[in-house]
Amino acid sequence: MSRRRMVQAIQEALAEEMERDARVLVFGEDVEASMFGETAGLSERFGASRVRNTPISEALLSGMAVGAAAAGYRPVCHLMYGNFIYTGFDAIANQAAKFRYMTGGQVKLPLVYMGVIGGGKATAAQHSDCIYPALMNLGGLKVVVASDPGDAKGLLKAAIRDDNPVVFLQAAGRSREQYPVPDDEDYVLPLGQAAVKREGRDLTIVAIGSMVKQALLAANELASQGIEAEVIDPRTLFPLDEDAILRSVLRTGRLVIADESHSTCGAASYISAIAGERAFAALKAPVCRVTVGDVAMPFSPPLEDALRPGKAEIVRAALGLVEANAASPRRQAMAGGEMLS
Repeated sequence: MSRRRMVQAIQEALAEEMERDARVLVFGEDVEASMFGETAGLSERFGASRVRNTPISEALLSGMAVGAAAAGYRPVCHLMYGNFIYTGFDAIANQAAKFRYMTGGQVKLPLVYMGVIGGGKATAAQHSDCIYPALMNLGGLKVVVASDPGDAKGLLKAAIRDDNPVVFLQAAGRSREQYPVPDDEDYVLPLGQAAVKREGRDLTIVAIGSMVKQALLAANELASQGIEAEVIDPRTLFPLDEDAILRSVLRTGRLVIADESHSTCGAASYISAIAGERAFAALKAPVCRVTVGDVAMPFSPPLEDALRPGKAEIVRAALGLVEANAASPRRQAMAGGEMLS
């Protein structure tokens, strides 16, 4: 196991899967030049027939992926930024998400759409959305959000091998950090399975993408105050590992959700609803969402930092739940004056 950056882990996953299966193709805008680094060296290694630059037309790209997958290939369509999915949304929402269902399962669509999401690099409003809530709502796409290089490699390899369309998203703010990445070419993480990044007993923090690091930092600070937080990374948002989240919430009784998407109809809202519907009796305090306000991401780095949630906001939310719970007359009576468990 060696330490790699996110782009290096993704490049390694692509190369290993292309070596393993000749049906795997990579195409997109400037994939030969590799503007982000994930496709560096692939064109020289596998040739122009399997690694292809395309015009700057996301409608074309997303449709090509559907056609290639239906024809028996396993295309990886690199759309650069998650926001560019908007301009390729017709083929993604009306074809990729529905084609297997509409053919009664006769046609498989083993394809992957890739994109970088979120703020943290001052790329402004048209390059910084966390687009996964819209994709989750389609119901016919698997939606993956990688929070660190090790997960990125294992999840991308699983996505390429899946016979269903998968959208693989990576957090922009994590691209330069190095983490341990397994060297094993068979290192594959199952889609639809969450990871417990830190164990705890006092509250649950569900964190998505770039918020995972912030949640772990918050958990360390909370631990210094005697509060042990469990941090869960869903990794796959659709299908969501609801059971893993509920197991934690049923044990801790408190839930904070850290999500870089918008407050309205975001992934945090969905997870909050699940907790309310299936774990309401176990909740000792209201579910708290730590999200981005319903505004466009600014270009200015100080304004971007002010809008994006981080460690401080997560700590504040967690302390609010614990303190509100401790101040509850009903809880005080039940606890008999003892410290909150």
